[in-house]
Amino acid sequence: MIVKTERDEIQNYLKDASNFKGTCNAVYFPESESDIISILKEANKNNISVTIAGNRTGLTGAGVPNDGIVISTEKLNKIIVINKEEKFVQLEPGVILSDLQNELKQHQLFYPPDPTETTCFLGGTVATNASGARTFKYGPTRDYVFGLTSVLADGNKLNLERGKNKTKGNQLILLTVKGEKIIINLPEINLSNTKNASGYYCKKDMDAIDLFIGSEGTLGVITNIKLKVLPMPKSKISSVVFFKNELYGLNFIKKARDYSVLNKKEHTDDRINALALEYFDKGSLEFLRNDFVNIPANCQCAVWFEQEINNGNEDLLINKWVELIRSCKGSEENCWFAFNEKEEQKIRDFRHAISEKINEYMAGKKFRKLGTDVAVPHNCFEELYNYAKNITEKEKIKYVNYGHFGNSHMHFNFLPENEKQYEKAKKLYYLISKKAISLNGTVSAEHGIGKSKTHLLVEMLGEKTIGKMFEIKKTLDPNLILGRGNLFNSLLFYK
Repeated sequence: MIVKTERDEIQNYLKDASNFKGTCNAVYFPESESDIISILKEANKNNISVTIAGNRTGLTGAGVPNDGIVISTEKLNKIIVINKEEKFVQLEPGVILSDLQNELKQHQLFYPPDPTETTCFLGGTVATNASGARTFKYGPTRDYVFGLTSVLADGNKLNLERGKNKTKGNQLILLTVKGEKIIINLPEINLSNTKNASGYYCKKDMDAIDLFIGSEGTLGVITNIKLKVLPMPKSKISSVVFFKNELYGLNFIKKARDYSVLNKKEHTDDRINALALEYFDKGSLEFLRNDFVNIPANCQCAVWFEQEINNGNEDLLINKWVELIRSCKGSEENCWFAFNEKEEQKIRDFRHAISEKINEYMAGKKFRKLGTDVAVPHNCFEELYNYAKNITEKEKIKYVNYGHFGNSHMHFNFLPENEKQYEKAKKLYYLISKKAISLNGTVSAEHGIGKSKTHLLVEMLGEKTIGKMFEIKKTLDPNLILGRGNLFNSLLFYK
């Protein structure tokens, strides 16, 4: 096992994609589960903080250390088995998402959760309950995790299999591989009905595995994952539609969402049933125009949608989408439709470019990324959207607003030009998050809380509830070595 301690060797492990920065004494590169067990036993014995690092594509600092040591999972990168008959894959946490999808494609299978950054590690997606564009139809990572092996802070192992261990009311009993019993009392939390990746999943009669999904490296180190996969669709419609008025674009998403929800329930293949519904405001389009010169002039927003095709009825479905585009005053003549894999890739590049360009802009200014991850109930979304726009435009700060609007989930990103604007933008970010909370929404729909949003989690759930979550952590990690600073506000809980 390799251990690196020199600054120039470990500096890439001291920041993430949001430019959140930290420090540590060493980075460990385990090559087996037994390596991880030995690292944790030693760290626990000596009360050394341990941060788990995936591929550092996160945006909240969860994989960035604030002291101690880092365990990088990059050498734990084996796809152990792909079972085509039973539709599952078993793998190690360092497998890259795009590598998994490419391998599954050879077996006519795919993994539905689709985070924007395809170079992420699967272990990281489980640790944050990540999601992406296809979450609109298929749901988040949680829905596809059927098995986990997690090594606890003291080196003991838990093998968790969905359906094998459920809570009795609010009490959860875990049994380690060595036969030791761990009893956990879960708090009752009013979980948001929106997309949500904020804090521990706690619910009456829940499955034990769900406590560890989205726990952001604070309860254990994932060493083995079993994931559900699905048959690959025969083909797909992919399109970007442009609108001269943002209200037209928002109305298009609302109608497409309503049709899709209804048609999904009725299990029909010959009507609108979106796989993804994503929005790009005027600022996003202007930000991308130099790289995508065919973005039409004078458009105020765009919507990207996809739909799977399994019955050879592509023309019928395209016609239905075109009818909806017309009814919502979309620019029919300027629509981008992908009719082959190369064109589909161009649209995916358009979708993914915005996040990368924002990261580059903020890093160039030496700022940490300031982009919301808020989601609210559908009937409250326009109120949140307009609120964020109005308070930001009043301060004359540039911004781009895009994201998973089919899920009423937006990434409102500030583009400050100087330190003064950056400080003002941080206050606006806080106000937008508070507004989402007031509308019964969440401060993190897919990226997690990490270290950068712990104060917002307290705002969302309250100090008392977070305190009960912290008791869960102390039960599984008495010396509090795992993921210090993640989820729990250090000033309140690490005293």
